Amino acid sequence: MNRRGGVTTAPDPEDLTARARIRDAAMWHFGEHGFERATIRGIAETAGVSLGLVRHHFGSKEALREACDEHLMKTIHRLHEHAASAQGGLNPVAAMGPYQRYLARALADGWAAPLFDEMVRIGERWLTEADKRRPDPPDVDAKARSAVIAAMALSVAVLSQHLSRGLGVDVTTPEGEAKLLRVLLDVYSHPLLTPEEAAAARAALDGGRAT
Repeated sequence: MNRRGGVTTAPDPEDLTARARIRDAAMWHFGEHGFERATIRGIAETAGVSLGLVRHHFGSKEALREACDEHLMKTIHRLHEHAASAQGGLNPVAAMGPYQRYLARALADGWAAPLFDEMVRIGERWLTEADKRRPDPPDVDAKARSAVIAAMALSVAVLSQHLSRGLGVDVTTPEGEAKLLRVLLDVYSHPLLTPEEAAAARAALDGGRAT
């Protein structure tokens, strides 16, 4: 990864272009200051370009934010493709790390809806296929489960510093990724509730709704 003017960028061929430098600078400013307080002038200074070049490439601050969201969407799809093909060499936490503050701000302020919804759609397709192999029918629909999984997955990227402290290793490093994956494998392969406990909890929920 490279650092330009306080902005850490992910390795991507597009990062060699002025447009990508502006986009990355905007992601840093939006994440650090929020969309309303971030200025085109500040973004241009961080990217090392003129105000005119920013407006030439993006036109407005709103269009610039949309380009940031599109870049995040591209990163999400790239991570999904690697996961689906079981390829190694791409740490999802490290890939999302440069955009941590932007992602946290976008999620908290609500402008990351398209990104979140796309993650839900990706997960819903995966769960629908996985459900065909389940011996027991799911209690809730695939979209609902995918929404919760998407929120949990995004929290790993947003809370990576706290997660690293809890695990005792930087999760953006190969060692940290390996430990995180082992933890996830253990959590997903050993349910916290037995089938009987889950059935009792569902019955209690159904009883509460009935009253």
